[in-house]
Amino acid sequence: MERITIDVVSDVVCPWCYLGKARLELAIAEVQDEIGVDINWRPYRLNPDYPPEGVDQKKMLEQKLGGTERVAEAHKMLTGYGREVGIKFNFEAIKIGPNTLDAHRLIHWAGVEDRQKQEAVVSALFKANFEEGRNVGDHEVLLDIAEKSGLQRSVIAALLASDADSSVILSEIDAAQRMGVNGVPFFIFDQQYAVSGAQTPDVLAGALREIAAAKAEARAGMN
Repeated sequence: MERITIDVVSDVVCPWCYLGKARLELAIAEVQDEIGVDINWRPYRLNPDYPPEGVDQKKMLEQKLGGTERVAEAHKMLTGYGREVGIKFNFEAIKIGPNTLDAHRLIHWAGVEDRQKQEAVVSALFKANFEEGRNVGDHEVLLDIAEKSGLQRSVIAALLASDADSSVILSEIDAAQRMGVNGVPFFIFDQQYAVSGAQTPDVLAGALREIAAAKAEARAGMN
């Protein structure tokens, strides 16, 4: 069985990233008998200028998208797409647009422990923001998520109180942007093939099969 590593560049306040995650999971389920997949979550910040306490989400979105109607249209479309993959978007519940640097630090620390914990943290962050309307810039929310995902609350509390690994996150985002990532989600397969946007499960499954076939062919050529 071929193994493929996918680096997913995303932000936890990006609805398309949440959608992309759910679609990727469906694609992986489709090919799981033939291909093994390892996922690393990589940081990106859609709103790097937001203050630590966050902003008024509704007001900011209306400014960004050009009014209440535009926001309502976007949310309606995303809610429909979400329903197809089991996401219950609750945009009305989101009051604060957070700064996501600390959320990315938490994802990073979970990844240092293992991929399962990182996956659990990422899932919980998306759900907290988009389905429960919780502020994922708030340290108490992050600590609850860390603890439920199997991380030690006291250790994460001490890390969050410092600026540990902030520079690591910022340099990773910088590297992604230099590589040409200017929108998320962005999927990098085996550090050499890229797929941009929340593609449908069949597109992602097709990409996985093509890359696995190319790897098998390359290996056969070497023998």
